[in-house]
Amino acid sequence: MHNIQLAALQIVQQVMVDGRNLNQVLDESLRRKSVWTPAQRAALQDLSYGTLRFYGQLNAVLDLLLHKHMTDNRITYLLLVALYQLQYTKAAQHAVVDYAVRSADILNPKIRGLVNAILRNFLRNQADLLAQAALKPEGQYSHQQWWIDELRAQYGECAAAILEAGNQHPPMTLRINQRRGTTEDYLAQLVEHGLSARRIAPDALQLDKPVSVDKVPGFFSGSVSVQDAGAQYAARVLDVHDGMRVLDACAAPGGKTAHILERADVEMVALDKDEKRLTRVAENLQRLELSATLLAGDAAQPEDWWDGKQFERILADVPCSATGVVRRHPDIKWLRRKKDIASFAAQQSGILQSLWPLLAQEGKLLYATCSIFSQENQDVIDEFLIKNPGAQQLAIDLPNGALLPNDEHDGFFYALLQKTA
Repeated sequence: MHNIQLAALQIVQQVMVDGRNLNQVLDESLRRKSVWTPAQRAALQDLSYGTLRFYGQLNAVLDLLLHKHMTDNRITYLLLVALYQLQYTKAAQHAVVDYAVRSADILNPKIRGLVNAILRNFLRNQADLLAQAALKPEGQYSHQQWWIDELRAQYGECAAAILEAGNQHPPMTLRINQRRGTTEDYLAQLVEHGLSARRIAPDALQLDKPVSVDKVPGFFSGSVSVQDAGAQYAARVLDVHDGMRVLDACAAPGGKTAHILERADVEMVALDKDEKRLTRVAENLQRLELSATLLAGDAAQPEDWWDGKQFERILADVPCSATGVVRRHPDIKWLRRKKDIASFAAQQSGILQSLWPLLAQEGKLLYATCSIFSQENQDVIDEFLIKNPGAQQLAIDLPNGALLPNDEHDGFFYALLQKTA
């Protein structure tokens, strides 16, 4: 276990100190551990994700346990990983402490006694320490203070529920390919395979317990995909019909592109700025036996890739702060800065303005983000409508266009615009 602790602390350290992406660092670490068993690999992922998910609380607890700042930050992250194990996993407490002491002995032998004392002190005073940590907002909600303040200003009493949702394990939701069968028929297949689920949207089934995709019947043959229920709104709201020319302007990894193609026979163009990420789009389409024209290009610079033929529908799933999907990417809670939000909003406005000329008269453009901050959402749309009197925002079946994260879906924002002049 101490090897897993050591690997986890290194991952957390690279995220928090170097500002690196959690998924990327974890993938690199796992590639170097090809001899590890599936259980060991799963444990490393859990320790890395879990420590970052509850970093605010764990760090607040550690501050209470330390009499002075730890000069060796490797030991700090080792203690945070161990505290996560003691608080949130079923690992034997004595084993967690023992392995943490062994890990400390490898990193800095002079500190092993301190590590032992700190962890045992936590076990003796666990409830009181957690209560004290919760007196500070970051300790209670495990989000940065500016983030907490922003949500309170926007959502008032609902902010606490949003913050709590951001700390939960994400659900696993399937999108049923309606070209291959109905949602009801696929639900029966799941039962036959010993899997239970419930329907939460027309094409969406949420598994009661997440499983690996190789255990999902029909996944590799294209009967089903994994996609959050909130993300599945895009294809429905866009109102696509057979024969239309459609642009998915920020397409990778291709989930929304594929969903649109599953719902209608259209001339689909899937664009993404990252040529390597387009490979993921191609793989998803191939698995589902769907086809689209794939283009590498910047949505904000259509002069470099557009053929001059307008689109009747455009999906602009723009780059954003991803604040609505932090339970899937807990590193975002600690890497994102308040100033980033304005920067994203400026980028989003630029993309929206650049794509508008590509839309045909009476055509519809769906603006989408996975952010829960209004500065990236309705504020961007309001500014665009002022600058473009020929644009009209259409009503959609969502309060203020927002999906707030809950036990059924992540957080998303949608605004449907029509070109009226």
